[in-house]
Amino acid sequence: MKVKYTGKTSFLVLTNGKIYDVISVEKGWYRIKDDSGEDYLYPPESFEVVEK
Repeated sequence: MKVKYTGKTSFLVLTNGKIYDVISVEKGWYRIKDDSGEDYLYPPESFEVVEK
């Protein structure tokens, strides 16, 4: 699944408007490789699904 980040840009974390690949969904949260290259869990309400 591909999602677009809709929150505030944070340096080396997530960029507003950028498309990210969801690696997995864990307990309703998205595991995403962020701008630092590491993968973390993020709340889905901060994203808009662009491709399932």
